[in-house]
Amino acid sequence: MPTDFETLDARGLKCPLPVLRMEKRLASLPAGATLVILATDPMARIDIPLYCRQNGHGCTHAEADGATRFEIVKG
Repeated sequence: MPTDFETLDARGLKCPLPVLRMEKRLASLPAGATLVILATDPMARIDIPLYCRQNGHGCTHAEADGATRFEIVKG
């Protein structure tokens, strides 16, 4: 797991806010950068990986402490 990454805490936010905030944060990062997102909205498990596939970003996720933890590598 990379040790140099930014974290976006989207816990408690409802769709589409986690994706919109992720999109804004990714725009400010260089290619290859890692962004970790914490989200509690069940729709985020669908929306975030879909956004990443459509925009060429890598995305893995896992459940942790009642939230989904996404690790996105900017394409």
